[in-house]
Amino acid sequence: MPIKAILTDIEGTTSAVSFVFDVLFPYAAKHLPEFVRAHADEPQVAEQLAAVRAEAGEADADVERVIEILLGWIAADRKSTSLKALQGMVWAEGYRAGQLKGHVYPDAVEALKRWKQRGYDLYVYSSGSIQAQQLIFGCSEAGDLTPLFSDYFDTTSGPKRDAQSYRSITQAIGCPAEEIVFLSDIVEELDAARAAGMQTVGLAREGGELAGHETVASFAQIDLERL
Repeated sequence: MPIKAILTDIEGTTSAVSFVFDVLFPYAAKHLPEFVRAHADEPQVAEQLAAVRAEAGEADADVERVIEILLGWIAADRKSTSLKALQGMVWAEGYRAGQLKGHVYPDAVEALKRWKQRGYDLYVYSSGSIQAQQLIFGCSEAGDLTPLFSDYFDTTSGPKRDAQSYRSITQAIGCPAEEIVFLSDIVEELDAARAAGMQTVGLAREGGELAGHETVASFAQIDLERL
């Protein structure tokens, strides 16, 4: 059955892992305390701070303690939805100020544009919040790439190594799973997508194989018609 939709991961797939770990995370760690103190009473921020307290099991934590928790989660690369949402808000300020530009590999930019022109529907699934995803592509070094994508999915759809998450995304996309190809650099994510019925292609930009999946070193090597 021919591929109709492409679902792509970001970190390590369309974008360098180093951009996330060496640029975005340090930026969030530096600016998050000031951001939380300045905006703690705003409903959107207060909602996420309440979620942090609940997740940490510290219902009475004051703002400074919540900041301490968040910085610990950043250091541990914790996949917390509330942390991701707050990081996204901090990054939004950085992108708006021109202090951040999203990294997207040139081969990914070229392929995504070509696939869009050919009528494929493009989607993103990343552990980063939907807002953070839109910022990386919307304020990228290659310009605003958001018009290429039909929708975005994050951890609110479920963990990336859980097949049920991909079943939920398939339902949201609205076409059979076998007509969707998922692109990622993580074997466990590819395994989960395949368990949900999707086609898979692994990205190993430094070379090597992602066991059990067709593996390429760049988007230029992906042949959708051959899947």
